[in-house]
Amino acid sequence: MQPEPIHLAHTTIPVAPGRSRGIVRLVNAVFYAHHGVTQEEHRIGGRYEVDVAMELNVDEAAKADALEKTVDYEGVYRLVREVVTGNKFYLIERLAYKIAHRVLEVYPIVEAIEVTVRKPNPPVGGACDRAEVTYSYRRGKS
Repeated sequence: MQPEPIHLAHTTIPVAPGRSRGIVRLVNAVFYAHHGVTQEEHRIGGRYEVDVAMELNVDEAAKADALEKTVDYEGVYRLVREVVTGNKFYLIERLAYKIAHRVLEVYPIVEAIEVTVRKPNPPVGGACDRAEVTYSYRRGKS
């Protein structure tokens, strides 16, 4: 049986009867960092844009109006900034993977995550608005 695809960034998620889910998003967080396959990209750096969509049960947080029962998106922003600006990777695929797994490590309430990393004006030898990668991960049942 094929696992269901995860599409968190711009869609709603199917919810089984009697269950609820929410998606907490951080959209277009922008950083200056030094990632890429060329020496010039590592030396000069460039702009990176990140979206994070996290699926979780938000019932308790909504009922109690309590931040500690959900994902603190300010905290997520700090984690993303730490990963993006504190490392040098060749691939934006690795960057998206590292962001996703760092968020999952810190926020066990997150059941699934989707991270998109955009690199505006990539060095492709021609006109190109951006290169981007989306990485999705859903926790397995324990």
